[in-house]
Amino acid sequence: MSGVVGGILIATLVVGLTGVIIAVLLEIAGEKFKVETDEREVAVREALPGNNCGGCGYPGCDGLAAAIAQGTAPVSGCPVGGEAVAKVIAEIMGTEAQMGARMTAVVKCAGTCEKAVSQYGYVGPQSCTLAQNNPNGGAKACAYGCTGFGDCKAVCPFGAIEIIDGIAVVDKERCKACGKCVAVCPKHLIELVPYEAKQIVLCNSKAKGVQVKKACQAGCIGCGLCARNCPAEAVTVTDNLASIDYERCTSCGTCKEKCPVKIIS
Repeated sequence: MSGVVGGILIATLVVGLTGVIIAVLLEIAGEKFKVETDEREVAVREALPGNNCGGCGYPGCDGLAAAIAQGTAPVSGCPVGGEAVAKVIAEIMGTEAQMGARMTAVVKCAGTCEKAVSQYGYVGPQSCTLAQNNPNGGAKACAYGCTGFGDCKAVCPFGAIEIIDGIAVVDKERCKACGKCVAVCPKHLIELVPYEAKQIVLCNSKAKGVQVKKACQAGCIGCGLCARNCPAEAVTVTDNLASIDYERCTSCGTCKEKCPVKIIS
């Protein structure tokens, strides 16, 4: 009996000693390989909204917080938080927030169901990306126009996009310019423009004017009247499509007034 008890005691001692040794080794390893935490990074992360949208260009809020703490990203790097969050982070970092112009996404297409010509009946997955495998990238005669299946709406974390009459429409008040819709659009017709922009070319077609007229009643025909009449020389026409340089644009509205097809909002 005493032998059994002795064996139990020995086993208990061995197990206990092994546990102590493992604990000591873990403590040594922890000290050797521990990563110093920047308290500012933690504070910045807590100040960020936590959407993890990637609009800042970093892999989520953790990535941006680390970059700000390291000084490789501006304190105003979060498009979702805007000026309010930038000021909090600036205080944490002991600097001033230099805010850029507020941006918003715009879908460069006004080809609604009524205005855009449909060339066939589409039957298939309601996905803009998958629809690109079909002739013309969808049923619309305009290969550049919005497919209207809502891939952009699906990825928008702020509910800022709706599909209205066959095209995607952005609510600029809800939009945080995260850029997810820009990245997902297979036709590359969504872009970020200044929130204060008054004139926007709502077309992305590079087809010639005759082809545009056959495909859509709301397409840029590349006539150049907007460019020739812009007093600030802010409008250019390249590949049959007008575009506005917002650094030069004074929002005078001349381009909108002169546009014969009224696709400048």
